[in-house]
Amino acid sequence: MYGMLPVESGNSSEGRTAANNATVRTVFVIGPDKKVKLQLSYPMTTGRNFDEILRVLDSLQLTARHQVSTPASWKPGDDVIIGGSVSHEEAQKKYPAGWKAIKPYLRVVSQPR
Repeated sequence: MYGMLPVESGNSSEGRTAANNATVRTVFVIGPDKKVKLQLSYPMTTGRNFDEILRVLDSLQLTARHQVSTPASWKPGDDVIIGGSVSHEEAQKKYPAGWKAIKPYLRVVSQPR
């Protein structure tokens, strides 16, 4: 349905060997809207980072609910960025305690609960 397997992989494992059957393990996060929100691919020789997967799930849920963005290396509880689509007036209503404006378009606020 999501085109996750290469076309040349065929419909069965028949005829494949270890040389051409090495897996690339991919984690897909599919949202309630049935769209792929995240795709993380790892080679067979590398383990998946479960802490990163949980961090991304937390971020996706938070950003979907509150019109914010999470910066690189964000962890739950860290400050977030008010979405660019949120007007100054809307931001004042949502965050009456204010925010720190790094740039006019980069407004940092405590993580909403």
